[in-house]
Amino acid sequence: MTTNTSASPVLVAGGGIGGLAAALALVRRGYEVKVFEQAPEIGEIGAGIQLGPNAFHAFDALGIGEKARGRAVYTDYMVMHDAVDGRQVARIPTGAAFRERFGNPYAVIHRVDVHTSLLEGALETGKVEFHTNTRIERVEQSADAVTVHDQNGKSWQGTALIGADGVKSVVREQYVGDPARVTGHVVYRAVVDKEDFPEDLRWNAASIWVGPNCHLVHYPLRGGEQYNVVVTFHSRQQETWGVTDGSKEEVQSYFQGICDQARQLIDLPKNWRRWATADRDPIGQWTFGRATLLGDAAHPTTQYLAQGACMAMEDAVTLGEALRLHDNDWNRALSLYERSRVARTARIVLSSREMGRLYHAKGVERLVRNDLWKGRSPERFFDAMEWLYGWNVGNCLAGDA
Repeated sequence: MTTNTSASPVLVAGGGIGGLAAALALVRRGYEVKVFEQAPEIGEIGAGIQLGPNAFHAFDALGIGEKARGRAVYTDYMVMHDAVDGRQVARIPTGAAFRERFGNPYAVIHRVDVHTSLLEGALETGKVEFHTNTRIERVEQSADAVTVHDQNGKSWQGTALIGADGVKSVVREQYVGDPARVTGHVVYRAVVDKEDFPEDLRWNAASIWVGPNCHLVHYPLRGGEQYNVVVTFHSRQQETWGVTDGSKEEVQSYFQGICDQARQLIDLPKNWRRWATADRDPIGQWTFGRATLLGDAAHPTTQYLAQGACMAMEDAVTLGEALRLHDNDWNRALSLYERSRVARTARIVLSSREMGRLYHAKGVERLVRNDLWKGRSPERFFDAMEWLYGWNVGNCLAGDA
């Protein structure tokens, strides 16, 4: 860890996964950090998320690898089935050969457990100060400082501002002001206890059932004592980006014509949370003076590549590495951070859109999808994943750094 030459802290808008990862990366560069969270406490909502090897490389770079590893469930494989006829479309082993290829495992974990690992790491540094019930509403800058103003009229000054304030980022709204792209795809998420989960689906795998205009996902959590259940469908109504309580009747109305084994999933949860999803078109600039964006504020994406949280942590590590390379020169570091992340995260956003189309194929397109990976060896799958899972702290900076 280096010694900070500035008395001013770095300001971070947002206390979610991206904000906490940024705070850890900044502390490792010698900074004190103030994190502003609009919720009454630092916490996380949601259910399970998937962690590729790139996520574990990020955990290690942020100094919380052991904490996160202790809370994850390590899968034996990823598998896709056709939800209409139940046939297996593709199966990718994630055992020893996968780990050797990418240097880390594939795992699944409760989103809260990722957040908890990051929060514990931040608290242990003694260098991160949290301000809850604080919503950043306006940003002002000078040549070498940033001032933010909250909803109570209070002002805070720092060396720089990291806008990690999520999919409805206030910082992005001030500097970019672009509209969200509401997809019309609705996601229902729930966590089900093991004893309530069907025995014939208790696989140690990240599992997806793909159907016409819909798909279903399940995998184990917390040592296999719980299972994450996610179902997605194309809504019949005009959607508004947001999260609400779900309706079992609504879910059941969208999954006609799928096989009985997959259909069990929609009858399981007692309580659902409903996400009307959106992303934004990729942008080529997200740094403005000494303010920059990170995570969903910079590149909100749909869920089809399971990379939202992973990208936020990659951003944080890359920001820290850019500061290290340029000896905490913020102007040069932020420029390098942006150059290193724009194309990769844009590829995630655009590829996720395409993967959603592939998952939800119908008619002849469904048959084409089912033929895409027929007979493919694990090594060929690994080659196709190299661009995604081959990221690490050693290659995170742009080649022209």
